[in-house]
Parts: sequence; structure tokens; C-alpha cells
Amino acid sequence: MPIVHALLVDDDTELRVLVADYLRRYGMQVTALASGAAMKRMLPDPAFDVLLLDLMLPDANGLDLCRWVRASSNLPIIMLTAQGDPVSRVVGLELGADDYLPKPFEPRELVARIHAVLRRAGPRAEVPGTEAATLLQFQGWFLDRLGRQLRSPQRLVVALSNAEFRLLAAFVDHPRRVLARDRLLDLTRAPGVEVTDRAIDLAVSRLRQKLADPGRAAELIRTVRGEGYVFDADVEPAR
Repeated sequence: MPIVHALLVDDDTELRVLVADYLRRYGMQVTALASGAAMKRMLPDPAFDVLLLDLMLPDANGLDLCRWVRASSNLPIIMLTAQGDPVSRVVGLELGADDYLPKPFEPRELVARIHAVLRRAGPRAEVPGTEAATLLQFQGWFLDRLGRQLRSPQRLVVALSNAEFRLLAAFVDHPRRVLARDRLLDLTRAPGVEVTDRAIDLAVSRLRQKLADPGRAAELIRTVRGEGYVFDADVEPAR
């Protein structure tokens, strides 16, 4: 059962963190960005199932961004805005938004609206149950997203730093796909934390050491020269 991948674009750091954490509790994957420019760099990736888009961003108007997305994609869009007046709402819907949620809103209502727009969009993605989506397995390893815990094939808990956990989460969300350093920077960025290419390389090195398996000849994380890294394992909900 596929995991829903939401792209959240909002310049309010506190709201971005709170909403992302809440959606992850419901088994969703969330990529959170703070600007329209970052969104445009990210959206050629077809992996996203729903776009949560703020109306007012520091570098762009959400309505213009909505029009830009809709010109080339049927990606479901939910507008998030403090401007809940009927005119803004109607304009957003006319430009192609699928739903409109004024701030402040209850996170549980946002979850319900995501369910609704995905049902209307068709069977591309389903919202999985929390347990199946948050406990994943690969090559005998178990990753508990909610508990932020990694267990070895011998069922031993392996300590992960915050950076290592974010990196591993990014890899298991994109198994067997080459991820460039720039993409990993976007996927692992955290509020108030400066991440560089060098930091990504160091985190990969540390993660490789922790995922080392003497009985396995090849590494779980392979380097693709000149392109980035690939997580060389199939990932599925733990049974």
C-alpha cells in the first residue's frame, strides 16, 4: 500500500513543523518547503500525491503558483491561507485548487481534507494505517518512524542522530532511486539546522557504518559516481 507524499509549502516555520509532524503521525511522508522557488525546483518529481500551498509566500503569490502547477499537472492542491474571504477562495478554486482551508485550522481537519481530495483524485494513493506506514522493514532491518528507532536483523536497537534518522527516512522513502546531494539536502533539511553537501556525505558515511552487515557483500547505500546515492533495498511495511 503506497504512502501518501505531501508537499507542504509555507513560510511560517512553526506551522510548517507542526503540520509536518502531525501528518507523519498519520503515516504520511512530508516534504516541507518555505518558498515558491523551492517548490518549483521540487515539483518535477512525480512522487508527490498532494500539494498543501500557502497563499502568501515571501517570493511568490500562491494563486500564481497554483496556476503554474495546474498548467502541467493534475496534482491535488489544497490552499492554506489566512485570507479566508470568499473572493480569495473563489479565485483559488477557479485557478485549479481542489480545496481551501483558512488559517488557523485544526490539523485533524487538514487530514480529513487530504483524504477527501485523494478520493476524488482517484486510486493513485491511499492513506495507510499508522502502524503499517510507520513501521518499515528492509533487508531484515526495521525502522519505526513514529518512535524514531532503528532495529538490526538481530533486533538490537541502533542509535541514530537526528541527521542520520532524517537521512535514513529519505532513503527508505525513495528505495532504488538515485538521489543527488541537492535532493537529499531538501529531504533532510530541518528548521534552524544548516545542512551542507559535506554534512550529507558525513551522514551517509556514519549511516553506512551502522547499517553494515558482515553477511552482506554489497552496501545498502551505494554511491553512483557523479550523481549521488542510491538505497539498494526493497522497503515494505513490517509484518
